[in-house]
Amino acid sequence: MAASSTKLIDVARLAQVSTATVSRALSNPGRVSAQALRRVESAVQQLRYVPHGAARALRSQRTRAIGAVVPTLSNAIFADYTQALHKALEARGYRMLLACNEYDPVSEEALVAPLLEHGIDALVLVGRDHSAGLFRNMEEHRLPYVLTWTTSDSSERPCIGFRNREAAAHVADYLIDLQHREFAMIAGIGRGNDRARERVEGVRMALAARGLQLKPARILESPYSFMAGRQAMRKLMSLTPQPTAVICGNDVLAIGALAECHAMGVDVPRTVSITGFDDMQMASITIPPLTTVRVPTEKLGQLAADYIVNRVEGAEGTVTPELTVDLVVRGTTGPSRNR
Repeated sequence: MAASSTKLIDVARLAQVSTATVSRALSNPGRVSAQALRRVESAVQQLRYVPHGAARALRSQRTRAIGAVVPTLSNAIFADYTQALHKALEARGYRMLLACNEYDPVSEEALVAPLLEHGIDALVLVGRDHSAGLFRNMEEHRLPYVLTWTTSDSSERPCIGFRNREAAAHVADYLIDLQHREFAMIAGIGRGNDRARERVEGVRMALAARGLQLKPARILESPYSFMAGRQAMRKLMSLTPQPTAVICGNDVLAIGALAECHAMGVDVPRTVSITGFDDMQMASITIPPLTTVRVPTEKLGQLAADYIVNRVEGAEGTVTPELTVDLVVRGTTGPSRNR
């Protein structure tokens, strides 16, 4: 049978499987059994079958694969974002190849190299901190890309996200309005993480505008883990005077800080107010529920997928307007005890 006249149903008949199984074997082989996959592969070879999608890819030099690099999947907020990105790409007929850089721009460049060799059609990244070599490789490959979770005042690099600095400043303003004057911050590690740095800058900016200061000794950079949040909170509560408000770089650190306060017998929010950032699902069920900044992770993933697919397919990939993030006030914040 000539390859040009071979149809999907011909492969299914020869392999003695359903057409749906053939389709899955060709597009997502991990979803079919090894035995069925062998039969489909054998039938494809015998019939010299070229799937319509593969033929289009050969003509257009597309693989219908989008690379995505996230800092980590151990943080639920990035897992939720990645799931939304994957679902939105799948709905547009693309598959996602995923890597995690662990907040290291240098290792990220090595992680992206095999994705480029695979022939990805585009790349979705998190934040603006990436090596010059990575940007150079993308330019040399003429690879469309988008930076997410961030914004830029420059139009040089396409971004879809929100203003981390202003969002953190809004948190600080809210606490100042509650008469807090003794501030501390448990921040993420700033190296290789522009979002963490901008959140610290936002808090400093808001305090300075109101005649207050965030002293260096009261800013603790910590890995994003519950235990790191606990350890940092214990250090902060040993200071004199104690902080009455602790702003955390994300919800993981804030929940760890809250757990340490429980262990130390420190009343939240009467003795100290605690805030997070992200609004992960757990934030609403802590005791008391966590005041935090809500990031629309699902919308962020969907918009990133739509933008990058439009770029790949030659449509206008206009960068979406900045996303709005909202302060969600719950039970971990209240008026300063020193007012």
